[in-house]
Amino acid sequence: MKKILLLCASTLFLTACTDKQQYEEAVLAEMQQEKDLKDYKIDPEYMTQCVVELTTKEMPGLFAFDPYRMTAYQNYTKMITMGTVENKQQRLEELRTLFGSPQELTKAHATYTTSVMDCMASIIAKSENKEEDKK
Repeated sequence: MKKILLLCASTLFLTACTDKQQYEEAVLAEMQQEKDLKDYKIDPEYMTQCVVELTTKEMPGLFAFDPYRMTAYQNYTKMITMGTVENKQQRLEELRTLFGSPQELTKAHATYTTSVMDCMASIIAKSENKEEDKK
């Protein structure tokens, strides 16, 4: 019985890690394309950490390995990578279904966008404070 429980827990842990890693990779790909990051000389990996942290706080699920959280990682990854698919209308319909409604998809997109903007503002403010301290 203990072996079965351990096997199930291990499988859940590995799946959750993979889902989160795919989400982080999708966010990093977006951040590497972001022109504002290049203009402000913000490290895309640092920005990715911030965005993932903020969006994760707003995702469904109570903890990292909650099945709702794992599903959210998958759905957010599909949402972020929408620009890379050929049939955007089909992906949009799929996302509406995955998120439960067009309103929930809009809410998730707003969460992601707000996280990007908040992280960018925070990182820029920190760098400006460091420059002022040097003076």
